[in-house]
Amino acid sequence: MEHGSSGLRRLVREVAKFGAVGGAGLLVNLGVFNLVRHATDLPVVRASVIATIVAIIFNYLGFRYFTYRDRDRSGRTRELTLFLLFSAVGLVIENGVLYAATYGFGWDSPLQSNIFKFIGIGVATLFRFWSYRSWVFRTLPAREAVADAESLLKAESKKTRTQRVS
Repeated sequence: MEHGSSGLRRLVREVAKFGAVGGAGLLVNLGVFNLVRHATDLPVVRASVIATIVAIIFNYLGFRYFTYRDRDRSGRTRELTLFLLFSAVGLVIENGVLYAATYGFGWDSPLQSNIFKFIGIGVATLFRFWSYRSWVFRTLPAREAVADAESLLKAESKKTRTQRVS
C-alpha cells in the first residue's frame, strides 16, 4: 500500500512540474500570439502557429531540464524527434480549434481568438502530457536507477570519508 501512495505522490509532483512549465509556456504562447497579431498583418492562425512554435521550444527546455530532468537522457536524438512529432500533433490540435472558430464560425475578434486559442491549448495539453510522459521522457529502467543510486551513495560515502581524514 505504501508503494502506491509514493507512486501517487510522484505523479502529483510530476503533474505540478508539468503544470509549472506548461503555465509559463502558456504565457509565452499567448504573449507571442498577441504580439504577432497586433504588430503584423498576419492572419490569426499563422500568428498562432508562430506563437505555438516559440512555446514548443520554450517547453522542451523546461521539460528536459526541470520537469523530466531525472528521466533517461540516452537517445537525445530519439527524444527530440518524438518531442517534435508529438508537439506537431499538439500544434495541429491547438490551432485546429482556433481555425474552426475563426473560419468555421467567424469568431475572430481579439477576445474570441484568445478564448479559442486558450481552449485549443488546453485540449492539446492533455494529449501532450500523455505523449511526453509515455513516449518522450521515459523513466529509467529500475535496475539502471538502482545502479545509479548505489554509485551516487558510494561516491558520497567516499567523499565523506576523505573529508574526515583531512
